[in-house]
Amino acid sequence: MARPTRDPIRQYPTKRPIDPSFRGEDESDDETLPPELTNLPWVDVHNHAHTLSWNDRETFALAGCHAMVMVAAGYYWTPYKPVAPDDVRYLWDDALGRLGAIRRSHVYDARLAVGVHTGTRVDNVDALFEVMPDYCALDEVAAVGEIGINAIQHVNAWDLDEQRYVNRRQLEIAADAGLPAILHTPSNPGQASIPDYERGRIPRYELDTSLQQEPVLDGDTVKRDAIEISVELKDEAGLADDRLVLSHGHPDVVPFVMENTDCYLSFTVSYPWLHGVSPADVAAAIREYGPEQLLLETDSAGVLRNDIFALKRWIFELYRHGVEVDDIRRVVYENPMELLS
Repeated sequence: MARPTRDPIRQYPTKRPIDPSFRGEDESDDETLPPELTNLPWVDVHNHAHTLSWNDRETFALAGCHAMVMVAAGYYWTPYKPVAPDDVRYLWDDALGRLGAIRRSHVYDARLAVGVHTGTRVDNVDALFEVMPDYCALDEVAAVGEIGINAIQHVNAWDLDEQRYVNRRQLEIAADAGLPAILHTPSNPGQASIPDYERGRIPRYELDTSLQQEPVLDGDTVKRDAIEISVELKDEAGLADDRLVLSHGHPDVVPFVMENTDCYLSFTVSYPWLHGVSPADVAAAIREYGPEQLLLETDSAGVLRNDIFALKRWIFELYRHGVEVDDIRRVVYENPMELLS
């Protein structure tokens, strides 16, 4: 789509130096942003909005959110460790119980994802896999997740072989249910850091990092290593590439995902201080590989500092980085609508 421009530069009858020619501008500087950016709908494929306040959820609507998938359970919200199956089901049930009120209160289509996050060990996890298909059959459930390989666990560790089993079973359940799966991907060392609880500092994440366990993946390519394992497990489970969302995308893994898979890579926009990703990174990925496999997500949750307006801001920023409106729409609306049917 051609970008609109205003009338050719002309002289202004002004006494003050507002004339573009005085400021050294040319026609390329005299551009009007397309108003359709303001009204562009978007879909948040991964958040934890049920843990936010009513006002926060209304902010999604005010920012133009058309639909969202709320991850119904996270390991850090369980009441104690080790985690029992009933703890996870309590969180699934709590989100289901609140979903109707959330839908009535706000003008977007909210659905849920259910899954077992591998951020901490869950005892007798097979008890959850026995009932997950019944949850996945509900109209309210749009995806399996948030799952995926985790490099570091909180309080109780799950080794890599156990994580492979837990994720493979859930990918099988997703495939059988005809649902997409949303996979967490860990950060590379040095990519970003959760602030420690040091004297005089205000942390941005309500997580006691002193309880983190020794990593089960190490080195400088942790995110790619975890993605490669997840792609392998997807194939074993019989889940199609275009039903898999790799969350927390980063430039480090863009070439691998784009050149070796047809999976979606979703960039988390709501707290760049943690994931180290900018609109320029996403714009570069679109220029190099096109918009067909890319998504944006907020991952907004009540346990960390986040910006719900970020996704709308990134729509504007992508345009400023040279991405055409049609490509932006593909990333923020058309791709997730196809994914979520």
